[in-house]
Amino acid sequence: MADDKNAIIIKRVKKGGHAHHGGAWKVAYADFVTAMMAFFLLLWLLNSVTEEQLEGISNYFAPTAVSSSSSGAGGMLGGQVVGEGANQSQSASPLDQPMLPPPTVGFGGNDFTDPAEGLTLNEDQPDVPTGEGESMGEGDGPGDGAAAEDPAAAAAAQAAAESAREAAQEDGFEQAAQALRQAIQAVPDLEKFKENLIIDETEDGLKIQLLDQDRLAMFPAGSSAMYEHTRILLRLVGEAIKEIPNTLLITGHTDNAPFLDPTGYSNWELSADRALASRRVLLSAGIDPARIEAVIGKAGVEPLLADAPNDPRNRRIDIVLLRNADLYDAALADQIPPLPSVIDAAPARDF
Repeated sequence: MADDKNAIIIKRVKKGGHAHHGGAWKVAYADFVTAMMAFFLLLWLLNSVTEEQLEGISNYFAPTAVSSSSSGAGGMLGGQVVGEGANQSQSASPLDQPMLPPPTVGFGGNDFTDPAEGLTLNEDQPDVPTGEGESMGEGDGPGDGAAAEDPAAAAAAQAAAESAREAAQEDGFEQAAQALRQAIQAVPDLEKFKENLIIDETEDGLKIQLLDQDRLAMFPAGSSAMYEHTRILLRLVGEAIKEIPNTLLITGHTDNAPFLDPTGYSNWELSADRALASRRVLLSAGIDPARIEAVIGKAGVEPLLADAPNDPRNRRIDIVLLRNADLYDAALADQIPPLPSVIDAAPARDF
């Protein structure tokens, strides 16, 4: 019985770990990630670049126009430059204008292919040496840094021009003051009135004052009808300043003495009327009416001598040439018309 049974065989197999599958999938994944990064980078660039820059890039890669026929060894210009007299193909129709790519925008004037390459020139046209400044690549592009104005140089030029205008204005003021003093000295009858005329430069401009002195008044008391010598002095002032472009401010002043008039006429009206009378004389001397900026009467609120409000010198007419250097051309700073040193005036009478 025992011999009839089959033997039971138990086979035990040891299972080992899986073998390495390789890294090919990593290469494919890296390529995919790189492609996605390049794709999104391209989307970002297209969104951030302007139309002009895109057009410039397109023009940069545009092919240069080349003649369809060849000469010499073949190719563009047959291996010779234009200046060497390359034989031109007789079958090709000459072009009157060289076909150049349009200039780039925003990338500088030299960003495209040399315009001298690939041109089919007319035999009647003179040879143009290569490298000359007439090519479009020589700084015609908007991005050329040499064409941009240097801010520091522009500021220096503006400061120099402003300084020249200021100097021209000062020269005009000095010439006017000198001409007026010489004119008064040239009229013997006005010699005694030289103390009635004060000329000085202020922050506002050149101020000319005609003021009363003891026993030498410019206007009768309480009247705007000026004396003859006042009229002559005002005409001399007008002759001296009529060539200067500055605008004028005319102001009348009185002393602080109360003005008694039953009609209510006061120092305010009197000072304004005297300023207006002075304006009429200046206009008759040749002053342009457009130069009169204002005519003001200030009564006695701005005395010349604050400690002596009733002093006769407080009664005066102020003529101010207001500063404005912009009226002077810097290029003509040394060409100011000479002002008269002696002005024709009738001898003053009844002084």
